[in-house]
Amino acid sequence: MERIAKVVRNNRSPTVRIPKAFERPGDEVAVSRPADGSLVLRPRLGLVVLIASLEPRSPEDTLDAIPDLDAEDVVL
Repeated sequence: MERIAKVVRNNRSPTVRIPKAFERPGDEVAVSRPADGSLVLRPRLGLVVLIASLEPRSPEDTLDAIPDLDAEDVVL
């Protein structure tokens, strides 16, 4: 999907208004420029926003139970 975005000036810095269809959680992005000269924006999410955006785990995604070991059963 491609949309046209408006470039405006914020003091001396060019600012891009991101279309609503591309809105992501968080208030920071990482900006990079690959060799082809395009700009890539990746969301930088805080831990709370990242956790809230995760999908719930399914019951099949559980870890196997870890058996209790006595101190003498452990070989170092």
